Amino acid sequence: MTELAAASTSHRSLSPSRAGDFQNCPLLYRFRTIDRLPEPAEPPMVRGTLVHAVLEELFGDPAPGRTLDRAVELLPSQWEKLRTSEPRLAELFTPGQAADETAWLASCITLLETYFAMEDPRRLEPAAREERVSYEHGERVRFGGIVDRIDIAPDGRIRVVDYKTGRAPDPRYEDKAMFQMRFYALVIWRTRGVVPALLQLMYLGDGSFLRYEPTTSDLLATEKKLLALWAAIERAIELGDFPPRRSGLCRWCAHQALCPEFGGTPPPLAPRPSPLEPVERARPLSHLAP
Repeated sequence: MTELAAASTSHRSLSPSRAGDFQNCPLLYRFRTIDRLPEPAEPPMVRGTLVHAVLEELFGDPAPGRTLDRAVELLPSQWEKLRTSEPRLAELFTPGQAADETAWLASCITLLETYFAMEDPRRLEPAAREERVSYEHGERVRFGGIVDRIDIAPDGRIRVVDYKTGRAPDPRYEDKAMFQMRFYALVIWRTRGVVPALLQLMYLGDGSFLRYEPTTSDLLATEKKLLALWAAIERAIELGDFPPRRSGLCRWCAHQALCPEFGGTPPPLAPRPSPLEPVERARPLSHLAP
């Protein structure tokens, strides 16, 4: 992610990740988007990034060669590439933790094995992988993000696919899990004029699918929700008020020491910060947390 830029050169932008942050906890949104506080790289989060990278690279091979053996073969090179692009990952495993790193890589192989049990990549030809999509709603805000995979059938039907390295959510939370996918479906509809026929989440943690067939009314409702959310973000920035929201997600938050819910004090907020989120140049590690 780039630094916040001047209003004359940047777009007001909202991604599914940051939209989710604000809905879950406005203070977390502030820490990540405005304060840009660093977060440690955690093995489960990085594992998701690595598995995504392997699958993206795998689909770059000719179809007959997209085998599990090939995916496993790609792991070391993709891990090295990831560490080179993210210097902080060099400290994820110390030289004395070679056994831990080996076990961690083995857990990546387990996820890849589950993926191959769910679908055969030799029978697929994605139209796009790691595709950056976005559209601007007037001059107010740009909605955008990075889609894992877009499949287009011969008859033009579009399937949007996202890989998750965790387990499928409880049925009570399936609608919340599908928010990101409706977000992407909205952007694709607005930019291509076609409502995706299927939104598909693949949970490699337990080998399950979560699928949804969106409608135009669904996407209009999603757009209305996003515009209301952006208005709330603008109000929060105008007032300098980002209240914490305690939930079960707090156990994974890297900023508990600064959160009032845990006895902390947030750093001073610069007066009247610009409500600008930079366009994503690369998929952030936090986006791929399981």
